[in-house]
Amino acid sequence: MVNTQQLPHEIKLGRNKLSELLSSIPFLVKLLISALLPAALILILVTQLRNRHSHHQPGPAAPQSPLPPPPPHAIVPTPIDPNTTVQFDFSPYLRLYKNGRVERLSGTKIVSAGLDTTTGVKSKDVVINSTTGLGARLYLPKLNTTKDEKFPILVFFHGGAFAIESPFSPTYHDYLNTLVANASVVVVSVNYRRVPEYWLPVAYNDSFEAYKWTISNSISGPEKWLSTYGDLNRLFLAGDSAGGNIAHNIAVMDGANATGLALLNPYFWGSKPVGNETKDPELRRKMEVTWEFICNGKYSIDNPLVNPMGSPSVWKNLPCERVLVTLSELDTFKERGKAYVTGLNESGWKGEVEMYETKGEDHVYFLYQLKSDKAVKEMAVVASFLNSS
Repeated sequence: MVNTQQLPHEIKLGRNKLSELLSSIPFLVKLLISALLPAALILILVTQLRNRHSHHQPGPAAPQSPLPPPPPHAIVPTPIDPNTTVQFDFSPYLRLYKNGRVERLSGTKIVSAGLDTTTGVKSKDVVINSTTGLGARLYLPKLNTTKDEKFPILVFFHGGAFAIESPFSPTYHDYLNTLVANASVVVVSVNYRRVPEYWLPVAYNDSFEAYKWTISNSISGPEKWLSTYGDLNRLFLAGDSAGGNIAHNIAVMDGANATGLALLNPYFWGSKPVGNETKDPELRRKMEVTWEFICNGKYSIDNPLVNPMGSPSVWKNLPCERVLVTLSELDTFKERGKAYVTGLNESGWKGEVEMYETKGEDHVYFLYQLKSDKAVKEMAVVASFLNSS
């Protein structure tokens, strides 16, 4: 029996109404309803209780996976693709992948040699060593047809972190067309082999070979632009950034005998800061890692190849009579250029050194702002240097 005293008020009210209704219907129907009433009351009670407590009940359990997870030894890792796995990220210059593939990110465009109609300068490409692929792009200034002329010879080494660019890139082709027109010099722009396909010292060796080839052809070799128009008594070495580093190292090699050396925003570094050079450990470590990559770990960051300031004796026998070092105020390597000039003056070297700094500009700005007032002024300084000896 159901204890009606414990029923909710709503259920009691419902029962009273049912009793009133039963008094008005026939006996058999009353009997049937009386038999079903307890079950109906129980159903109502259960429904009420369920509705009151449903919001306290947790939701249905998530269905379980029909299969257990595989044992650890059954999980096969995704294979590493050596074609897409980067071994060294030398951005913004290149990426070296584990399979040896090299992806150059800049400095890959090339332009053909020929006559520059704006300046009248001619250029052509030559092979120096067919075995190694060493070559160069030669430049000849516009000739005066009324007289025979001899011009200073400039062996030029392009920049690009030893890794990108070439004598055939529009950047260097445009720069040298303009320089040749302003300075009236014969130029040999060297296509040395680059890292990472060829680690240092290959670039130095190629550059020295090109230098010796220039001398040989200026004397009696088959290259008429040199033998006919080049003045070997006015032989200069020059380069920007990494090319400036190369130019310095060629100048101090045994057998080199250049008249002058022009270092344009040259690349040098070392383990200890010089002057007002950055002391930021992260940046300095990055510079060391860069050099380690360029030489494949063969030379330390204080090797004279990259830090001649740490070995001033390298300058004592520098055969050049004159040296020009250009700097840019915002260049990370500016303090190294200043230290180079100071070290050269203190080394006992007997020549003359000139330093020229451009305010408000960054590393090798003159390559990319060729027609700007500052770049035009700096080029005039370089042209004067090449013609003043």
